[in-house]
Amino acid sequence: MTLLTRRTLVASSALLLPGCDALIENPRARAIAKAAEQATLRGQRLLGQDALAREFSASEISPLFKANGTINPEEPAYQAHAATAFKNWRVKVSGLVKNPLSLSLTDLQNLPARSQITRHDCVEGWSAIGGWSGPPLALLLKAAAVSEAARYAVFLCADTYHSTTRYYESIDLIDAWHPQTILALRLNNAPLDIAHGAPVRLRVERQLGYKHAKYIEEIILTDTLAPYGQGKGGYWEDRGYEWYAGI
Repeated sequence: MTLLTRRTLVASSALLLPGCDALIENPRARAIAKAAEQATLRGQRLLGQDALAREFSASEISPLFKANGTINPEEPAYQAHAATAFKNWRVKVSGLVKNPLSLSLTDLQNLPARSQITRHDCVEGWSAIGGWSGPPLALLLKAAAVSEAARYAVFLCADTYHSTTRYYESIDLIDAWHPQTILALRLNNAPLDIAHGAPVRLRVERQLGYKHAKYIEEIILTDTLAPYGQGKGGYWEDRGYEWYAGI
């Protein structure tokens, strides 16, 4: 199964039901996604750890870029941050690192940024091309001096999204170090709006949209996913989605 065929099959199966709950409620979609997960992981690794997702020209940017997941976190702490334009927002880097970090939005804005125009493929069946800009995650990993024991980066978010616990997501260190994996601060030459993850969201361009966590507050380097959620690597993974959502 090619990477393109996998994307097409997952998306078309998800269309049988509305919203991101499609895979959870649709056994056919779950079966397709699960069968493809390891094949896609192997295929992408064979292409090389630094193989790039396709990038597009400015003329190809979509006129409308839908927002996925939470579009306006109701949590009081987040709303307080939004009311002050995220002046006191901080992103922590913790866990298996020698130099824990606590970075303000200004700190992140002052780091060298990567800009990339890529396609966002949502499991709901839609795609959009957008221009993202922000510091590569690799810069933070280098500054934090990640331990050799670390295997995953876990992203803790400010929203809860139909849950009583913080939304979270994770990627392995291969994708964490990938040059197109960035902490996006801007979309289409403007600061991120709330619906698209302000003030900081993950862009991990070789994976489906639900892996691109929004409202990031903390990045934990760890050797195991067991302590987080149900131990499957993310909010949606705990509910039946595959952990590796490569495209």
